[in-house]
Amino acid sequence: MTIDRKQAFHDILDGHAEVPFLTSAWAHFVGSEYGPAELAGAHIDFVERWDWDWVKINPRSAYYPEAWGAVFDQFDYGGGKSPRLERPVILRPEDTAGIRHIDVESSQVFREQVAAAAQIADRFDDRVVIQTVFSPLTVLYYLASLPRVKNKPVYGPAPTVTIESLLFEQPDAAKSALLAIAKTLADYVRLLVAPRSQGGAGVDGIFYAVTGTVAKHYLTREQYREFGEPFDRIVLDAVRDASSLSAGEAGAKIRLLHTCQDYSNPDWFVGYPVDVLQWDQFLAGNPKPDELIGAPGEWTSLDGRVADLGVHGPVPVLGPESRLLGASTDIDELRRELRDVVEERVGRPFLLAPSCTLPGFDDSRLRLLRETTSIEAALPVDAID
Repeated sequence: MTIDRKQAFHDILDGHAEVPFLTSAWAHFVGSEYGPAELAGAHIDFVERWDWDWVKINPRSAYYPEAWGAVFDQFDYGGGKSPRLERPVILRPEDTAGIRHIDVESSQVFREQVAAAAQIADRFDDRVVIQTVFSPLTVLYYLASLPRVKNKPVYGPAPTVTIESLLFEQPDAAKSALLAIAKTLADYVRLLVAPRSQGGAGVDGIFYAVTGTVAKHYLTREQYREFGEPFDRIVLDAVRDASSLSAGEAGAKIRLLHTCQDYSNPDWFVGYPVDVLQWDQFLAGNPKPDELIGAPGEWTSLDGRVADLGVHGPVPVLGPESRLLGASTDIDELRRELRDVVEERVGRPFLLAPSCTLPGFDDSRLRLLRETTSIEAALPVDAID
């Protein structure tokens, strides 16, 4: 059956899709992350090879601090997925006073990302394409060389400030910097989703990554309400304001929120203005979908609070742990996780994807993901009657 994959994506958000799920995956393309043509070309090759149903653009994480003046060595990734940070922007707490709003249309860094996104959106106009946007708090941490995932240091110099000195000891200065970042990212988002005819990239929405800023007990719920949520909403509202259409309507702009790692607190985002929510249900401290998702249109926090989110509410992105797509991993465990996800969601449309960016991948395992169209497809051949 031939389907209109862009319409099917919106039908999933609207809760009445003819297909049970649409599948995607994403990776970093080290060596092709600098330059719009290089970045776009690597994504186009990857998507065409695996024919993903929807596209998540996965640019270098360094471009956010680069926009505010941080210096990276683009030729030194140290065997990882991010270039080496050579010179952070924030070396002392008082340096936060220098974080100002950026005119994204005159910023070379942001212009290059818009150009790459436009090329990818042009190539895949038959399916949903979304661009990754980090949260303001994530960007502020990176400007100070603070890890966006607790206990996972940035590749580069050790930070010379702490979370306490950056946020809690100077809350007004921190919030001023976060506001400047949030307004910049809101402008960037508006440019991303604007039509090509208006100088925008023409993408269908954003993949909003709070990264690990709420995971592993990095911040308390109250601390995140103070330093995270108000600034998240500025960026997310910019997507809403760019479209007069509602989620599920063809052409509506999409807000997918991703919270990373174990103990990632997806229930903190109950009531957020998002259409899709992703977390890793298989990691410690994270809820299973049925523990978080109530009746249609309801998402229930783990303390029992129910959000009134209208008729349908956010749709989950679910899938296997991304590590299982690498070589030399347990392919039977990958099958089990795929089967569990598909089985749990029978009759309830969702989006299928690995839990996070692929740390590397093995063709046979990625093929298993791509060819999963039912519970049976996730089983070993000898388990099917």
